[in-house]
Amino acid sequence: MGDVTHARGSGEIARALLSQVHPVFMLPPLAASLFGAVFAGRVAPVAAAIHVVALFLAVYTAHVKDGYVDFHLRGEDDDHPLSAPACRRALLGSTAGFAAALAGLWLTAGPGAAVITAPTWALGYFHAPQLDTHTVGATAGYPTGIALALLGGYYVQAGSLSPAVLGLAGVFLLFLSGIKVVDDAQDYEYDRSIDKRTVAVVLGLRGAYRAAYALMATGMVAVVLLAVGLRGIPPSAGLASLVFGVVALVARRAEPELATMLLIRGSYLFLAVLVAAVWFRPFG
Repeated sequence: MGDVTHARGSGEIARALLSQVHPVFMLPPLAASLFGAVFAGRVAPVAAAIHVVALFLAVYTAHVKDGYVDFHLRGEDDDHPLSAPACRRALLGSTAGFAAALAGLWLTAGPGAAVITAPTWALGYFHAPQLDTHTVGATAGYPTGIALALLGGYYVQAGSLSPAVLGLAGVFLLFLSGIKVVDDAQDYEYDRSIDKRTVAVVLGLRGAYRAAYALMATGMVAVVLLAVGLRGIPPSAGLASLVFGVVALVARRAEPELATMLLIRGSYLFLAVLVAAVWFRPFG
């Protein structure tokens, strides 16, 4: 078998490799990294760019590994553009690139930046088949990566972590975990048939939705409390909760696929309002 399952040639191989870049899931960690840099109050462009590259390669590793496992090992998917050997070579390449980016972070921002960033590759590589079959791993793996992206982006600029950025990372972990629970509910029947222990399988659909919206609501309340009571987070950051809350109320009445789409885009709005609040500080 060649490098791709249905094609030959360097151009088609390149397109197959590019097909593993999924912007919907790729952009949030990169945006979280840049938000962390902005939140730190200053942006060293080279260090910030290296951190973004490292995260890109970590998420790319996750996409390639997930496709490899789902098609070549589990037989869940109907098709995949890369052959098994090509998947393994792509994983080797992305891992080598990630290691180089870690070395760059070590040199430009110190060992702490590399230590905070390194787990993002592990979360990506071990998502399938290790983490995605267990309730906590399936639910919190990607949100944990986003939280680490925020912390890493901040640390690269500031050289330390503040209570404010730790609080915001916790908020991202909470409300993104809620979104992931709704996302997993789309595959409830199939996941139950293969004993994949997502929250929906463990709690049932009704229980999963209750848990999901409880997580999101807790995260939104936490943003308001942080904005009011913690130095470093402007009061206007609380508006992010209002924006996301409106989207969440609309999504609650939708079926899982549409709800997931609305909530993901709501998370983009949430981050945009936070960036605007931190950048412009309209209320001080």
